[in-house]
Amino acid sequence: MKANIKGAEFLIKETPCQEIFTLENISEEQKMIRDTTKEFIEKEILPNKERFEKKDYQFTVECMNKIAELGLLGTAVPEEYGGLGMSFTTTLLVCDYISGATGSLGTAFGAHTGIGTLPILYYGTEEQKKKYLPKLTSGEWYGAYCLTEPGAGSDANSGKTKAVLSDDGKFYKITGQKMWISNAGFAELFIVFARIEDDKNITAFIIEKSQANGMTLGEEEHKLGIRSSSTRQVFFDNTEVPVENMLGERNQGFKIALNVLNVGRIKLGIASLDAQRIVLKNSINYAKERKQFGTEIANFGAIQSKIADIAMELFVGESACYRVGGDIQNAIENKVESGMNHQEAELKGVEEFAIEASILKVYLSEVSQKTSDEGIQIFGGMGFSEDTPMESFWRDARITRIYEGTNEINRLLIVGMMIKRAMKGEVDLMNPAMKVGEELMGIPSFDVPDFSELFAEEKLILANLKKIFLMIAGKAVQKFGMELEKQQELLLNASDVAIEVFIAESGILRAEKIANEKGKENAEIEIAIAKLKLYKAVEKINAKAKEAIISFTDSDEQRVMLSGLKRFTKYYNYPNVIELSRKVAHYYVNKNE
Repeated sequence: MKANIKGAEFLIKETPCQEIFTLENISEEQKMIRDTTKEFIEKEILPNKERFEKKDYQFTVECMNKIAELGLLGTAVPEEYGGLGMSFTTTLLVCDYISGATGSLGTAFGAHTGIGTLPILYYGTEEQKKKYLPKLTSGEWYGAYCLTEPGAGSDANSGKTKAVLSDDGKFYKITGQKMWISNAGFAELFIVFARIEDDKNITAFIIEKSQANGMTLGEEEHKLGIRSSSTRQVFFDNTEVPVENMLGERNQGFKIALNVLNVGRIKLGIASLDAQRIVLKNSINYAKERKQFGTEIANFGAIQSKIADIAMELFVGESACYRVGGDIQNAIENKVESGMNHQEAELKGVEEFAIEASILKVYLSEVSQKTSDEGIQIFGGMGFSEDTPMESFWRDARITRIYEGTNEINRLLIVGMMIKRAMKGEVDLMNPAMKVGEELMGIPSFDVPDFSELFAEEKLILANLKKIFLMIAGKAVQKFGMELEKQQELLLNASDVAIEVFIAESGILRAEKIANEKGKENAEIEIAIAKLKLYKAVEKINAKAKEAIISFTDSDEQRVMLSGLKRFTKYYNYPNVIELSRKVAHYYVNKNE
């Protein structure tokens, strides 16, 4: 069996670098699929990016049809249903490289292959799978997902759409309104959530547009970004749905929605990566062409700092995304070996890493916005113009902090899910938290550890940063108990600590793995990036943790925790941050991408 790492265990265990999956480890088959995807984007999408910005919805459909011809709509679908039956990490790879050129196509592709297809793959009956999946994988039909309602955004289970069983028991009649429905303008298949009678939870249904009566669409929404992604309201007025088109079981809709959103959060994170690559390449090219005060602006430290930050965030973002993808792949394979069917194994594997999924969603969506913003700044006044490529990346990035659950909701989920798992005994957070409490009351060691091994000090710091999370979360649970969920500001701070730990650790593990495989002398840039990110993570964690501590403690308890914070963010040897930043920038500028 593969390494059996559990979700959220990164906070209490040290992960060996050889156990993580990275982009450097993809197989020859995966490289071929990646290159096919990249070639398609470079030839068909980037030269026509302007059409997406002018709300050419039909062109989005044409591009989706071409993606279907390449077979890429069915990477996650088993061969018996018309797909390619590829691994989970391969589906991430395709999502990564197909989504970056324009958010319009990325959204159409992600909505169709994710929330438009996976509910049937994971929860459909055999008859439903055989009927619908071949059509969805071939591009004959496209899918949409109708969950959000005007009065039910983040509180998805509070939807008012009703499903009433007909007198003859053959149909459910759906009545209600859905909004912000991606792909609505060209989809044939709609996954619709409605409530039967006074059920506690919603139920999912499959509706075929061409056979549905009483189903109408609103006009296309005019949006800040993703302008050629079809987004409409969908109205149902006693729309008849055959009883055999119930998806999953009655009352199971909320569970379906949550589990499919976990996949969506992972893919949303990974879908932002190639946009960052394009922003980085465009920024470098412009910085080398643009001259001010007699020299290329790429030679200015202020510009180099921005390039280094973009490159750093791209590297650690890749590291985190493919680390999670590899962990899920291992979990899937282990469950299949234990006798579970593949669809259930994939569903359970993703559910196991729901916390990491939210981490990726939050971090990568915010980094994507920051990266595109810095790209605009490097371009200066030209970056604000529609004649250059930067402003569209900024606009497209903005939605990613809202859909698949707002970042605020996902931050609350990160800590909330951790505590629930701890309470159920699924992950042991409480014993480590108690040990941190004992450590705070003890006398700290003044011995200088041996830092001769690569990343020895960085790993010690990472271990201490995990103690900060355990210190805050443990004390918060002790103080507030079941009322902790009402302390949202505190939960947001604790969540940021966990996010920064996971992302920084992912970068260090990837850099260490590269250094072990290629030699330290051939991994200098990766090592520099990992050290740079850790330093910035320490600074952010220090600020967030301090804000939390002084907000819910006082007197001696507060002084002890602040002392612990100082101890746990200690560097024995501070890195030269400016030197690291320049080193990274020079490498990428000279590499020209």
